[in-house]
Amino acid sequence: MDLTKIKDPKFLKQLNVEELEQLAAHIRQFLIEKLSTTGGHLGANLGVVELTLALHRHFNSPNDKLLFDVGHQSYIHKILTGRTEQFDTLRQYKGLCGFPKMIESEHDVWETGHSSTSLSAAMGMAIARDLTKADYDVVPIIGDGALTGGMALEALNHIGHEKKKLIVILNDNEMSIAGNVGALHKALGRMRSAGKYNRVKDELEYLLKRIPAVGGKIAQTAERVKDSMKYFMVPGMLFEEFGFTYFGPVDGHDFKDLEENLQYASKTDGPVLIHVITQKGKGYQPAETDEKDKWHGVGPYKIDSGEKIKPVDNKPAWSQVVSDAVEKEAETDDKIAVITPAMILGSKLEKFQQKFPNRLFDVGIAEQHAVTMAAGMATQGMKPFVAIYSTFLQRAYDQVVHDVCRQNLNVFFGIDRAGLVGADGETHQGVFDIPFLRHLPNMTIMMPKDENECQHMVKTAFSYNSGPIAMRFPRGNGLGVVMEEETKEIPIGSWEVLKEGNDAVILTFGTTIKMAESASTTLKKQGLDISVVNARFIKPMDVAMLHTLFKKQIPILTLEESVLQGGFGSSVLEFAEENQYTSVVKRMGIPDKFIEHGSVSQLLEEIHLTESQIIKNLKEIIQTKNTSVKRA
Repeated sequence: MDLTKIKDPKFLKQLNVEELEQLAAHIRQFLIEKLSTTGGHLGANLGVVELTLALHRHFNSPNDKLLFDVGHQSYIHKILTGRTEQFDTLRQYKGLCGFPKMIESEHDVWETGHSSTSLSAAMGMAIARDLTKADYDVVPIIGDGALTGGMALEALNHIGHEKKKLIVILNDNEMSIAGNVGALHKALGRMRSAGKYNRVKDELEYLLKRIPAVGGKIAQTAERVKDSMKYFMVPGMLFEEFGFTYFGPVDGHDFKDLEENLQYASKTDGPVLIHVITQKGKGYQPAETDEKDKWHGVGPYKIDSGEKIKPVDNKPAWSQVVSDAVEKEAETDDKIAVITPAMILGSKLEKFQQKFPNRLFDVGIAEQHAVTMAAGMATQGMKPFVAIYSTFLQRAYDQVVHDVCRQNLNVFFGIDRAGLVGADGETHQGVFDIPFLRHLPNMTIMMPKDENECQHMVKTAFSYNSGPIAMRFPRGNGLGVVMEEETKEIPIGSWEVLKEGNDAVILTFGTTIKMAESASTTLKKQGLDISVVNARFIKPMDVAMLHTLFKKQIPILTLEESVLQGGFGSSVLEFAEENQYTSVVKRMGIPDKFIEHGSVSQLLEEIHLTESQIIKNLKEIIQTKNTSVKRA
């Protein structure tokens, strides 16, 4: 079948089981081939082929609302809704988004890049449906990993209370981004092994009522027997206690089983949960046997062997540099412990886990819990390191404010993927953490220029005893600099002059230092001396150096791979206003919009955060300064 001819999922209703199985195999092969070139979320999508086909066959999208949580399992949905031809551009600049996107299709009714949101959104849609007397089904598809998020449990509680008609699909593949953890994961495991509870209880009731002579009396107690049986058949019956009718476990790769349970669910009043068991990576042997889930999100690979095709780069990954530095400090300080929300693999913490298994805590997709748990540890003299992506830290904002900063606790945040991240796009760009952390009392924020400075900052953070401290670091690999054997503390709030100059100064940090230095070198050839300062402490700033620079009355350019509103450049302007300085200050950074997917270099070009723009801006502010001097 030519998948590019699919424009609408309605055709699925005409297919029999054999034809559906053939289509499923064709889609799997298509994904394996396409993603071997573009990269993307392979494992999750291979696991939901039959499930997605069954859902689109049973329901009527877009009238019925299918919400994918999280969106990395939506590739088959995109194929069935007419986007096959765009798969060559998946996650590329101006190409097909790797997550649901409303502007791409009317079938994308909810956008998800972060997990655990679908149930709340579905409840909102169901309420809107009932208030407006509309007629459609609302079907959130949530993974077992996403179910560990507190927001999902809040929604389950409310849905069960309100008794709204919802059909929740629990896609249980025993994985999130890494192996799932926690009591909920274990409860689901017991449910998997317990068999089909609803079918058993219905058959039991039927048999009881047919018993001669005593059938009437037993019939009166059948409901009580069924209620007792559910505790015997499915330990805990978590979802029924929440107020849901539970169906399952269901074989997520068996079309007959899926259709039968979807039929049951559609005829049931109130909220229903169908517990579907799928195999992540199904149909591709390297992904099927992947215990560490390295096939969750992949770059290009060789189809035959599964070997990853990586660009030649011997420089260490930033995440690994940080993890190694934390491990080094932990060797001599048993109060250091690591907390991560389902990011052992992404944050390169496998080695730390092997070396210090009792000092690494993976809390699942529960960022709020991770932060407040770290705060609790800090009250008892521990030195918790929270390894978390910038885009996920924002989910725990209240906990950072209320539980960490307000109590001025010694929690060390390792903010991974700070800055633009590229292919994952607007839901994952790590560009908001400076503004939402900078204004918090007691918070210290820093970012290293290279790997060597990074290990010294890790040492500094664990030695710091005056409150919370955060170190930002980017996605990708470092610069390959020589690493000093002995780590040392960096004075808090100290900046470093990298290039001297008297015509203007660039204040910058992290990933944009290299760009600033290159611009300075170019302008040197044109007769302009531009100073470059490594403003490695975003908060507190180097006040002494700022006074010196402003008193020299030379133009200042701030440069950051972060949003401008409330960012580092804003803090420099605030300093100038507070101290009545009038020097020209120009800010460069990310404008007031969400940045979509593409390579980092393409995105920097799009928002004019480039060396050529730095040079242009410097010439303009120098000219402005010279003109004002002449007028004076």
